[in-house]
Amino acid sequence: MSYLKFEKALMTNLEESLPKELLRTNRSGAYSCSTIVDCNIRKYHGLLVVPIPELDDENHVLLSSLDCTVIQHGAEFNLGLHKYQGNNFSPKGHKYIREFDCDKIPTTIYRVGGVVLKKEFLFQNYEDRLLIRYTLVDAHSATTLRFRPFLAFRSVRQFTHENSTASREYHLVDNGIKTCMYAGYPDLFMQFSKKNEFVFQPDWYRGVEYPKEQERGYASNEDLYVPGYFEMNIKKGESIVFAASTSEIRTTRLKKLFEEEVSYRPPRDNFFHCLVNAAHQFHNRTKDDDRYILAGYPWFKARARDTFISLPGLTLSIEEVDYFELVMKTSERALREFMEGKTVTGKIYEIEQPDVPLWAIWAIQQYAKKCGRKRCIERYGQLLRDLVHFIEDGKHPNLTLEDNGLLRTEGREKAVTWMNSTANGRPVVPRTGFIVEFNALWYNALRFVASCAEEDNHLDDAKHLEQLAERCKQSFVDTFLNDYGYLFDYVDGNMMDWSVRPNMIFAVAFDYSPLDQQQKKGVIDICTRELLTPKGLRSLSPKSGGYNPMYVGPQAQRDYAYHQGTAWPWLGGFYMEACLKLYKRTRLSFIERHMAGYEEEMAYHCLGTIPELFDGNPPFHGRGAMSFAMNVAEILRSLELLSKYKYQ
Repeated sequence: MSYLKFEKALMTNLEESLPKELLRTNRSGAYSCSTIVDCNIRKYHGLLVVPIPELDDENHVLLSSLDCTVIQHGAEFNLGLHKYQGNNFSPKGHKYIREFDCDKIPTTIYRVGGVVLKKEFLFQNYEDRLLIRYTLVDAHSATTLRFRPFLAFRSVRQFTHENSTASREYHLVDNGIKTCMYAGYPDLFMQFSKKNEFVFQPDWYRGVEYPKEQERGYASNEDLYVPGYFEMNIKKGESIVFAASTSEIRTTRLKKLFEEEVSYRPPRDNFFHCLVNAAHQFHNRTKDDDRYILAGYPWFKARARDTFISLPGLTLSIEEVDYFELVMKTSERALREFMEGKTVTGKIYEIEQPDVPLWAIWAIQQYAKKCGRKRCIERYGQLLRDLVHFIEDGKHPNLTLEDNGLLRTEGREKAVTWMNSTANGRPVVPRTGFIVEFNALWYNALRFVASCAEEDNHLDDAKHLEQLAERCKQSFVDTFLNDYGYLFDYVDGNMMDWSVRPNMIFAVAFDYSPLDQQQKKGVIDICTRELLTPKGLRSLSPKSGGYNPMYVGPQAQRDYAYHQGTAWPWLGGFYMEACLKLYKRTRLSFIERHMAGYEEEMAYHCLGTIPELFDGNPPFHGRGAMSFAMNVAEILRSLELLSKYKYQ
């Protein structure tokens, strides 16, 4: 039985099937995304969504959906599904679905009377092209298929509405048409592997509604343009391939191309394989051959902090060292441009955030553990020393090394940590001064870079960094450890934040910790009692003021909840690492049970991946972005750590 398979009872029940999303990407920023019943529920959904750099820095929905109609004896059965205003669904094609399987490529089986139609779809690797294969498995009489494309031609951030500006012009191409609704957009090519008739019948379908946008308190409806329909006969056992792309293709290639693309697809037949597949979806390769890690889908770009936190889990933990090196090559260029005060080229964002160089060092540290110190020093030894001295010399605009050996950051007016939600232009959680994870990262960086410098025969540098680390260690304990055995989240002069937050866990999880064994135990104990959920660590304890665990409602309401009690799986990864380091094999079964809480997510929300965050209270519903790189990465890294401790 397939790992990701759903039967008729679930598929025809929209309450169960509609929340389940499906994402396919092509490594160049384009994607195809909808629900498993092909009903778009977000403005970000679409069959062909592509970046158009000539217009802006956003993705754009070209082809929103494609309705297939089965025609027999003059009777029409539309397999499409759209939600319209007033909670109306039409044409309710989901009632014909018999099963859905996502083991290798998404496959839907429809049954209409005596007709059994199989639909399989995939997104071509490295090309902005969607491929859908329709196979007539069974039919007792002559059958015709009609395809009606719904076009949007708009940014994922906007909506389209009926207007007189949209071009109705189209041109015939090989077994299809090309069309473009607005100037500045590329042509959309819609082609079939079989000769067909295109009937020009332009119309607007008005009031299409997206419930996910309603939930988020945004505008939620639009009009979609249908230029007409394609029609062709199909025989029992015959397959027809549809292609939607920004470039024309020779249609005699389509069937072979589909088979080739299928052969490249790894199976999603277990938890680990699903996560590996999800990891690959964050890969992003530009025309300049730069490599990035996208922070998540559908709206995140390549953010520097997310890149360095997720890079080890998404690459090293699945034996893909080469991609780590490719991303780090692009990232090192950006880091050096930033350190030299130059304009940062490329597409890596938020590199000015103060903890970014510290997380870069942590990522390289994981590389050293995987590939050996020698190889690490050869590749990154100079970068490591340059990053540390850049910070030490006070060249970062928002990091100051104080006399006590700790780093100070200004975060009152602008969010500078991963807890970056804002309301009315100000941080919801204004963490400032000495921030606990910044200084845990700093101590870990000093010790790691010192050991690398010593191995690379930079002995004076190594000695100097060790002295800095010793000063940092004592000050860390004096500054952050409180009388209740846990760590302040930040300290700013006489202001000490007593909130119980998960950021203290890093001081236990990192290879070099300023805490002794008893202090580590105190941190883990309070994280276990007050922050641990089946979906990671809460961002705030229920016992702390301002606890707001439900990430629901309009944008402002969600901003206030974002880091005030919601649960984050990537933090759970560092918690598990801390447990394994302190308790070794005695915690293996505990962590294995905890991982089961993530495996059940493979069949919820977006299939085969992990969403951005979860409510902090039961039933811990997934929220936010449908697929989040740091979460996938840390679960993969946790699985690798689990395996190491299990078999050591």
